[in-house]
Amino acid sequence: MQRERKGPKMASTATATALIDSDIHSTVPNVEALFPYLPRHWIEHVNQSVFKGASTTYYPPRAPIAARPGSAPPDGPAGSSLALLRSQVLDPLGVEIAILNCLYAIDSLHNPEAAVAFARAVNDWQIAEWLEKDDRLRASIVVPVQLPELAAAEIARVGDHPGFVQVLLPVRSEHPYGSRIHRPLWEAIATQHLVAGIHFGGAPGNPPFPSGWPSYYFEEYAGMAQVFQSQLASIISEGVLDLFPTLRIALLESGFTWLPAFMWRFDKEWRNLRRLVPWVKRAPSEYIREHVRLTVQPLDAPPTWRDMERTIAQIDGDHMLLFATDYPHPHGANPLETLLPHLPDTLARKIRSENARDLYGLA
Repeated sequence: MQRERKGPKMASTATATALIDSDIHSTVPNVEALFPYLPRHWIEHVNQSVFKGASTTYYPPRAPIAARPGSAPPDGPAGSSLALLRSQVLDPLGVEIAILNCLYAIDSLHNPEAAVAFARAVNDWQIAEWLEKDDRLRASIVVPVQLPELAAAEIARVGDHPGFVQVLLPVRSEHPYGSRIHRPLWEAIATQHLVAGIHFGGAPGNPPFPSGWPSYYFEEYAGMAQVFQSQLASIISEGVLDLFPTLRIALLESGFTWLPAFMWRFDKEWRNLRRLVPWVKRAPSEYIREHVRLTVQPLDAPPTWRDMERTIAQIDGDHMLLFATDYPHPHGANPLETLLPHLPDTLARKIRSENARDLYGLA
């Protein structure tokens, strides 16, 4: 990034044609869609009891951010149609590769056998109904994060499939991800050379804030950046990145403009209190810059583009930011219109595709 340039050079078509979408959602249309991939026991259980699989959603159905107009097929929820994904995103935008993140709330299932069975079914459903039907698609492995050893087993089961490039971890969790409880999960991710995709949402059963339950979804949505910060603080402070130095982490649907102030404070307090965590050998911001990447949606843009360039420069963000549409969730700003055209050519190209290509090891 050319920080001294008085005015940004507009990204040209010739240098910015490749596009990799790092956060697109595939939605399980209904529990019956998983029947071909579930053991008979669980099919009978669904048919003969009130249990219908994961009924919790990370987005209230009528919330404005839940679905773009026209993204729901006549017979299912938004994001459940590959045909609509092709016609609304992949084809018109010329997306080269898209990373699917299925937010089926496995973490809301308290029966461990059910959590494992439905996670397996969702992953097999992703392979059969999405990955095998469009070679532009890659996906994240859905795991029971509340059961780290069993989550590790699921990663081992499907981690070698070429379509899976990431493990999906909802940012809200029962225990912080740095906790040693999660060591089997991190070891499995590192062993399979996958990315840990920490995504907006989660349904662990505990409040989203340390102060308790908010009254309105607006509070939870607006305050989710604090939860992402708490997970970064936990992962670094408890030495996960020292134990597994090859780990790569993507923060999905987190925004990124909160990061400079957080890194500054994290470094400052580490200098004051580093004797409490002697295994953290470097300033936290160094771990973040080396291991962490962030999608640009939702785009919390500062008032001017000069401020935006300063914000990206403060995080050394030319290698850290990933393009994403977050389809089918709507946001007020479209980065293809409100961000990339205003950035220097090199930076725009890295955000559009090169950073994701490097992170996910895409050919």
